[in-house]
Amino acid sequence: MTFLLDRWLGLADRISRYAIWFGGTLVLVSAFVVSVDVLLRKIFLISMGGSDELSGYAFAIGTAWALGFTLLRRANVRVDALYTRLPAALCAVLDIVALLSLALFLGLLTWQACSVFSTSLAFSARATTPLATPLWIPQGLWFAGYCLFIFTLVPLLLRALQALLTGDLPKVRSLAGARTIEEDAADEASHTASLKPLD
Repeated sequence: MTFLLDRWLGLADRISRYAIWFGGTLVLVSAFVVSVDVLLRKIFLISMGGSDELSGYAFAIGTAWALGFTLLRRANVRVDALYTRLPAALCAVLDIVALLSLALFLGLLTWQACSVFSTSLAFSARATTPLATPLWIPQGLWFAGYCLFIFTLVPLLLRALQALLTGDLPKVRSLAGARTIEEDAADEASHTASLKPLD
Protein backbone atom coordinates (compact mmCIF):
# COMPACT_ATOMS: atom_id res chain seq x y z
CA MET A 1 0.00 0.00 0.00
CA THR A 2 2.78 2.42 0.96
CA PHE A 3 4.63 1.64 -2.27
CA LEU A 4 1.54 2.32 -4.41
CA LEU A 5 0.77 5.59 -2.63
CA ASP A 6 4.38 6.74 -2.97
CA ARG A 7 4.32 5.89 -6.69
CA TRP A 8 1.04 7.78 -7.07
CA LEU A 9 2.51 10.78 -5.27
CA GLY A 10 5.59 10.64 -7.49
CA LEU A 11 3.41 10.64 -10.60
CA ALA A 12 1.30 13.50 -9.23
CA ASP A 13 4.48 15.45 -8.52
CA ARG A 14 5.76 15.00 -12.08
CA ILE A 15 2.43 15.99 -13.61
CA SER A 16 2.10 19.01 -11.31
CA ARG A 17 5.51 20.28 -12.47
CA TYR A 18 4.25 20.36 -16.06
CA ALA A 19 0.95 21.82 -14.90
CA ILE A 20 2.59 24.74 -13.14
CA TRP A 21 4.60 25.53 -16.26
CA PHE A 22 1.40 25.45 -18.30
CA GLY A 23 -0.47 27.68 -15.84
CA GLY A 24 2.44 30.09 -15.51
CA THR A 25 2.80 30.34 -19.28
CA LEU A 26 -0.89 31.21 -19.61
CA VAL A 27 -0.55 34.00 -17.05
CA LEU A 28 2.61 35.38 -18.71
CA VAL A 29 1.04 35.32 -22.17
CA SER A 30 -2.07 37.07 -20.86
CA ALA A 31 0.11 39.73 -19.19
CA PHE A 32 1.90 40.28 -22.51
CA VAL A 33 -1.42 40.58 -24.39
CA VAL A 34 -2.78 43.07 -21.85
CA SER A 35 0.45 45.11 -22.04
CA VAL A 36 0.29 45.25 -25.84
CA ASP A 37 -3.37 46.26 -25.65
CA VAL A 38 -2.60 49.07 -23.17
CA LEU A 39 0.23 50.38 -25.37
CA LEU A 40 -1.97 50.30 -28.47
CA ARG A 41 -4.65 52.28 -26.63
CA LYS A 42 -2.20 54.88 -25.36
CA ILE A 43 -0.17 55.34 -28.52
CA PHE A 44 -2.53 54.59 -31.41
CA LEU A 45 -5.93 54.95 -29.70
CA ILE A 46 -6.95 51.47 -30.83
CA SER A 47 -7.68 48.29 -28.91
CA MET A 48 -7.27 44.62 -29.74
CA GLY A 49 -10.37 43.91 -27.63
CA GLY A 50 -10.89 40.95 -25.37
CA SER A 51 -7.58 41.15 -23.51
CA ASP A 52 -9.35 41.57 -20.17
CA GLU A 53 -11.56 38.56 -20.91
CA LEU A 54 -8.62 36.37 -21.92
CA SER A 55 -6.57 37.43 -18.89
CA GLY A 56 -9.47 36.47 -16.61
CA TYR A 57 -9.60 33.02 -18.15
CA ALA A 58 -5.82 32.67 -17.93
CA PHE A 59 -5.75 33.65 -14.26
CA ALA A 60 -8.52 31.19 -13.31
CA ILE A 61 -6.98 28.33 -15.30
CA GLY A 62 -3.41 29.09 -14.22
CA THR A 63 -4.43 29.18 -10.56
CA ALA A 64 -6.32 25.89 -10.77
CA TRP A 65 -3.42 24.14 -12.50
CA ALA A 66 -0.92 25.38 -9.88
CA LEU A 67 -2.86 24.10 -6.85
CA GLY A 68 -1.45 20.56 -6.91
CA PHE A 69 2.15 21.77 -7.02
CA THR A 70 1.43 24.22 -4.21
CA LEU A 71 -0.06 21.46 -2.06
CA LEU A 72 2.86 19.08 -2.60
CA ARG A 73 5.36 21.83 -1.71
CA ARG A 74 3.28 22.80 1.34
CA ALA A 75 3.38 26.35 -0.01
CA ASN A 76 -0.23 27.13 0.87
CA VAL A 77 -0.74 29.75 3.56
CA ARG A 78 -1.47 28.37 7.02
CA VAL A 79 -1.98 30.31 10.23
CA ASP A 80 0.58 28.68 12.50
CA ALA A 81 0.94 31.03 15.48
CA LEU A 82 -0.46 28.38 17.85
CA TYR A 83 0.39 25.34 15.70
CA THR A 84 4.15 25.58 16.30
CA ARG A 85 3.64 25.45 20.09
CA LEU A 86 1.49 22.31 20.14
CA PRO A 87 2.69 18.71 20.76
CA ALA A 88 3.76 16.81 17.64
CA ALA A 89 0.92 14.29 17.92
CA LEU A 90 -1.73 17.01 18.07
CA CYS A 91 -0.09 18.83 15.14
CA ALA A 92 -0.25 15.60 13.10
CA VAL A 93 -3.96 15.22 13.86
CA LEU A 94 -4.56 18.87 12.90
CA ASP A 95 -2.65 18.32 9.66
CA ILE A 96 -4.99 15.43 8.77
CA VAL A 97 -8.04 17.50 9.73
CA ALA A 98 -6.74 20.32 7.50
CA LEU A 99 -6.33 17.92 4.56
CA LEU A 100 -9.79 16.44 5.14
CA SER A 101 -11.31 19.93 5.23
CA LEU A 102 -9.48 20.82 2.04
CA ALA A 103 -10.70 17.60 0.41
CA LEU A 104 -14.31 18.39 1.36
CA PHE A 105 -14.08 21.94 0.05
CA LEU A 106 -12.28 20.84 -3.10
CA GLY A 107 -14.81 18.09 -3.75
CA LEU A 108 -17.67 20.58 -3.64
CA LEU A 109 -15.77 23.07 -5.78
CA THR A 110 -14.85 20.46 -8.40
CA TRP A 111 -18.42 19.17 -8.50
CA GLN A 112 -19.68 22.71 -9.18
CA ALA A 113 -16.94 23.28 -11.78
CA CYS A 114 -18.01 20.06 -13.52
CA SER A 115 -21.62 21.23 -13.49
CA VAL A 116 -20.72 24.61 -15.00
CA PHE A 117 -18.52 22.98 -17.65
CA SER A 118 -21.06 20.31 -18.64
CA THR A 119 -23.89 22.86 -18.85
CA SER A 120 -21.84 25.15 -21.11
CA LEU A 121 -20.87 22.20 -23.27
CA ALA A 122 -24.45 20.90 -23.52
CA PHE A 123 -25.89 24.28 -24.53
CA SER A 124 -22.88 25.46 -26.59
CA ALA A 125 -22.80 28.56 -24.38
CA ARG A 126 -20.72 31.52 -25.48
CA ALA A 127 -19.46 34.53 -23.56
CA THR A 128 -21.55 37.67 -24.01
CA THR A 129 -18.47 39.60 -25.13
CA PRO A 130 -17.08 40.70 -28.51
CA LEU A 131 -14.95 37.53 -28.63
CA ALA A 132 -18.01 35.29 -28.00
CA THR A 133 -15.68 32.66 -26.55
CA PRO A 134 -17.16 29.13 -26.39
CA LEU A 135 -17.28 28.87 -22.60
CA TRP A 136 -16.64 25.14 -22.46
CA ILE A 137 -13.01 25.73 -23.50
CA PRO A 138 -11.85 27.89 -20.57
CA GLN A 139 -14.24 26.14 -18.19
CA GLY A 140 -12.96 22.73 -19.29
CA LEU A 141 -9.35 23.74 -18.65
CA TRP A 142 -10.37 25.24 -15.30
CA PHE A 143 -12.18 22.02 -14.35
CA ALA A 144 -9.17 19.93 -15.46
CA GLY A 145 -7.00 21.89 -13.02
CA TYR A 146 -9.28 20.94 -10.14
CA CYS A 147 -9.27 17.30 -11.28
CA LEU A 148 -5.47 17.37 -11.15
CA PHE A 149 -5.69 18.82 -7.65
CA ILE A 150 -7.92 15.92 -6.56
CA PHE A 151 -5.50 13.47 -8.20
CA THR A 152 -2.76 15.00 -6.04
CA LEU A 153 -4.73 15.40 -2.82
CA VAL A 154 -6.13 11.86 -2.57
CA PRO A 155 -2.78 9.98 -2.32
CA LEU A 156 -1.33 12.72 -0.12
CA LEU A 157 -4.24 12.41 2.32
CA LEU A 158 -4.14 8.60 2.32
CA ARG A 159 -0.36 8.51 2.81
CA ALA A 160 -0.48 11.08 5.64
CA LEU A 161 -3.34 9.19 7.30
CA GLN A 162 -1.39 5.94 7.01
CA ALA A 163 1.65 7.62 8.59
CA LEU A 164 -0.50 8.93 11.45
CA LEU A 165 -2.01 5.50 12.12
CA THR A 166 1.45 3.88 12.22
CA GLY A 167 2.79 6.60 14.52
CA ASP A 168 5.18 8.08 11.96
CA LEU A 169 4.65 11.71 13.02
CA PRO A 170 7.68 13.14 11.16
CA LYS A 171 6.27 11.69 7.92
CA VAL A 172 2.89 13.32 8.55
CA ARG A 173 4.66 16.64 9.08
CA SER A 174 6.77 16.27 5.94
CA LEU A 175 3.67 15.49 3.87
CA ALA A 176 1.04 17.79 5.32
CA GLY A 177 2.52 19.97 8.05
CA ALA A 178 2.85 23.72 7.87
CA ARG A 179 6.28 24.79 6.71
CA THR A 180 8.49 26.33 9.37
CA ILE A 181 10.64 29.43 9.02
CA GLU A 182 13.70 27.18 9.29
CA GLU A 183 12.54 25.05 6.34
CA ASP A 184 11.91 28.15 4.22
CA ALA A 185 15.30 29.58 5.14
CA ALA A 186 17.04 26.27 4.32
CA ASP A 187 15.32 26.12 0.91
CA GLU A 188 16.31 29.70 0.13
CA ALA A 189 19.90 29.01 1.17
CA SER A 190 20.00 25.88 -1.01
CA HIS A 191 18.56 27.78 -3.97
CA THR A 192 21.04 30.64 -3.51
CA ALA A 193 23.96 28.20 -3.31
CA SER A 194 22.89 26.59 -6.60
CA LEU A 195 22.93 29.87 -8.49
CA LYS A 196 25.94 30.51 -10.71
CA PRO A 197 27.58 33.94 -10.50
CA LEU A 198 27.33 36.18 -13.55
CA ASP A 199 30.58 36.66 -15.48
